[in-house]
Amino acid sequence: MKRYYQPEIETASPEQMRAWQDERLVKQVQHVWDNIPFYRKKMEEKGLTPADIKGVDDLKKLPFITKDDLRECYPYGLLGKPLKDCVRIQSTSGTTGKRVGAFYTPHDVDLWEDCCARAITAVGGTEEDVCQVAYGYGLFTGGPGMNGGSHKAGCLTLPMSSGNTDRQLQFMTDLGATILCCTPSYAAYLAESIHERGLRDQIKLKAGIFGAEAWSEEMRRDIEKQLGIKAYDIYGLTEITGPGVSFECEEQTGMHVNEDHFIPEIIDPNTGEVLPDGVKGELVFTSITKEAFPLLRYRTRDICVLSRKKCSCGRTLIKMAKPMGRSDDMLIIKGVNVFPSQVEAVLLEQGYPANYQIIVDRVNHSDTMEVQVEMTPENFSDSLAKITAMEKNLVVALKTMLGIYAKVKLVAPKSITRSEGKAVRVIDKRKI
Repeated sequence: MKRYYQPEIETASPEQMRAWQDERLVKQVQHVWDNIPFYRKKMEEKGLTPADIKGVDDLKKLPFITKDDLRECYPYGLLGKPLKDCVRIQSTSGTTGKRVGAFYTPHDVDLWEDCCARAITAVGGTEEDVCQVAYGYGLFTGGPGMNGGSHKAGCLTLPMSSGNTDRQLQFMTDLGATILCCTPSYAAYLAESIHERGLRDQIKLKAGIFGAEAWSEEMRRDIEKQLGIKAYDIYGLTEITGPGVSFECEEQTGMHVNEDHFIPEIIDPNTGEVLPDGVKGELVFTSITKEAFPLLRYRTRDICVLSRKKCSCGRTLIKMAKPMGRSDDMLIIKGVNVFPSQVEAVLLEQGYPANYQIIVDRVNHSDTMEVQVEMTPENFSDSLAKITAMEKNLVVALKTMLGIYAKVKLVAPKSITRSEGKAVRVIDKRKI
């Protein structure tokens, strides 16, 4: 099996990687100073000039960039190249406030596709494979990024986009797809649909690359079991480039960051202090090769850990753990920090599917939390006493995990709306 797409980079010595990073960071800081007035002003406010940044050791001197800055500068305020040099724009979903648009030169697209090709090759993708891309296309980065990466890895690419499950399964079986790329919630939905239609024996999938939303280890194992594959994580965000910022290898113990393009840091989300490897905090990225939309020290709000522990796959790229939640999407209920991934872990451990919704409200100035959970066909019952007992067991398990009481409501199988994109896990009705 081919292990690396660009072995000279993926297995480079730490000294070589640091040399690339130092050189590229210095060049990038000069680039944004010369071409983006917003950055020049930010640096001047801190008394900085490009001459103050001589390498990665000086990265901490630079100001942070946040999503609020991106919205404030929309659409062209952070453009680092003339518009005539740009060939692509991608955008976030815009669920709150203004959209965030990211621009790409041909060079940017080329490097982005390299990163995605590394991810596909890491799961065994070669010119012998059929890669079914069921991430959304259009402004969402998932489809276009993995599409280009699949081409570079040499796979036959099925550009399915998301949704239309009947068509997904038709092409998956007719063309013998071996690699599936989509959100984990849609992978679970496809697995359910495959079993319902009795197609399990016709599926040739060997690997899946799933990202764009949080998912637990329990959900990973469930998908692997249902589809008979190895399920790999991939990480990315539109602001930095899209999928392929980091990717999982065969070891499945974290995602290798493509640090020849993106320098990661972990900071204390409250103070901004840079934390050492192995300490949990907020993930920050600096793009050192992007031309059109170069972000320096962008606060992702994702909470995770970085590790330099040697990997059995042979890659020397630093690893980031699966994000453990988000500092901004984190729910604070009765003063307690709650992440949806914690709820999911409990449900899967107790034998329930990853189809649930968390409903948070405020009644008489007090927070309430209800978790609606689908029963499986196996544990479905019309006995009120049995359902009540099952709900009480989940209440206890959730209290143990979260430290607070959450009401549990068990609902009939398939009564919670299935997702063909990102699953809506939280409904927060509080007026905060």
